[in-house]
Amino acid sequence: MAETVLITGASRGIGAATARLFGEKGYNLILNCSKTYDELTTLQKEIEEANEGVNCLTIKADVSIASEVNYMFEAAAKRFGGVDILINNAGISHSGLMSDMDDNEWDRVLGTNLNSVFYCCRKAVPYMVSQKKGCIINVSSVWGLYGASCEVAYSTSKGGVNAFSKALAKELGPSGIRVNAIAFGLIDTDMNKCYTEEERAALADETAIGRFASPEEAADVIVGLATGHSYMTGQVIQFDGGWI
Repeated sequence: MAETVLITGASRGIGAATARLFGEKGYNLILNCSKTYDELTTLQKEIEEANEGVNCLTIKADVSIASEVNYMFEAAAKRFGGVDILINNAGISHSGLMSDMDDNEWDRVLGTNLNSVFYCCRKAVPYMVSQKKGCIINVSSVWGLYGASCEVAYSTSKGGVNAFSKALAKELGPSGIRVNAIAFGLIDTDMNKCYTEEERAALADETAIGRFASPEEAADVIVGLATGHSYMTGQVIQFDGGWI
């Protein structure tokens, strides 16, 4: 029986590219989004038509809310029994001075980027422990390692994801479960559409590779880590083209 992968924030960008690649490899998929459900169902149809035998479940849920995460995992258990591989990819950014942030903006960033990782892992782990195997990959950012001016909340949330991943890896290693984070740099997704062409060019020039990475390149790292490298756990892997 094929293993099952749950990907949060899967309707576009890194999440969608990761879903396509897992689908090509024959995994069952649980795809989540909080808002762009039409895009998610279009992706589901695309994957199922391109990969015979792949089963794909789409779930609209706000992963910053524990009760909605609980609903998502209940649906996953009913359809597939449990989740073998969890990709915590959902995330949002916020740019601006820290002193100008209000409570709701802070809570929204921390809730979506960090609390969601806790909520999803809490629900995924019992099944993985019962199977004595599993893999969790948390999508992070280089700003969680180094911090970014005017992105204090985002940097804080991703720093928390990195620490969470290292600690949980030690907790779950004896149960055969690996936990890693990937700290991405410049990826060509909607999150970076805020930059002008001039700003994008300047940022690309700061990398050793001289360009943004594609979502497909990011997905290749996620899927490769999830399906191989059985001795690697508790790591924050920096994927930034030599940017920082």
